[in-house]
Amino acid sequence: MEPRAHHFLIGMFTIITAASALVFALWLGKTSNEREWAWYEVAFDYTVSGLSEGNPVLYNGVDVGDVVSLRLMRENPGEVRVLVRVDETIPMHENTRASLVLANITGSMSIEFSGGSQNSPLLMGSRENPPIIHAQRSALSGLLDNSQILMDKADQLLSNANQLFSNDNIEQVSAILSNTREASETLVRKSAALDELFANLNQASANASQAAAQIADVSGTADALLRNEGRSALRSMDRALGNFDAVMQRLDTLTSDNAGALDAGLQGMGELAPVLRQLHNTLNNLNRFTRRLDENPAGTLWGVDTIKELPQ
Repeated sequence: MEPRAHHFLIGMFTIITAASALVFALWLGKTSNEREWAWYEVAFDYTVSGLSEGNPVLYNGVDVGDVVSLRLMRENPGEVRVLVRVDETIPMHENTRASLVLANITGSMSIEFSGGSQNSPLLMGSRENPPIIHAQRSALSGLLDNSQILMDKADQLLSNANQLFSNDNIEQVSAILSNTREASETLVRKSAALDELFANLNQASANASQAAAQIADVSGTADALLRNEGRSALRSMDRALGNFDAVMQRLDTLTSDNAGALDAGLQGMGELAPVLRQLHNTLNNLNRFTRRLDENPAGTLWGVDTIKELPQ
């Protein structure tokens, strides 16, 4: 009988515990149903990832309600409308702000209300016609929105990195590094020659500076010469031109005054031409007579030809 009594007691305890839990649950449900709610619709113009029906609604960190439904606007799918219910004892003003906050580390989100001054009018409405509260973009929501873009950029970066480190590019980079090493070794070997080249360049620069200084001195001397001697030469040339002009004027005057004499002289020179021709002929005849006299004097003087001896 004793084991049966223990089983009976255990069974009674289990039934009483289950009944108590059921009664407590019914009491909680009744309390929740008897609670009075105020209804609001929060408009989001950005993504609401992590927000779902039943998620809590907070006011300055205190749980005051929950999310009832979510829907997209047909005329603007980029806008999300979230219907929430809030304890009607919590005053909601027109300047009350709404935003998304992280509920837990799993990524679940909550709606949090904040702000609202006493001077701002209260929001009143029903479930059929709830007032609209426009949500503000929080730093967390901006971070979440940009996370996808960041992941896309990271994926693109990894793809570009994979292309960069392809076999062909690795071979090309290896060739570039090899050429760079060879160029560095060549520079090291040619360092003495480069030092000598730089020294020659420095010497050439110094010589160029000296030449520039000498050119400047010569330029100064030439400028002084032009200013002093050049002026004297120009004055002498001016005087010579003046004298030459005077001589030309005198020659022109002399020519004008002796125009008749010059004409008569030129006419006399024309009459001398026949006399000169006769004198030229006479000289030619005298020249021929002289050559004949030199060759055959007797024949020339006596008119007898020289007897030539014939060979025997």
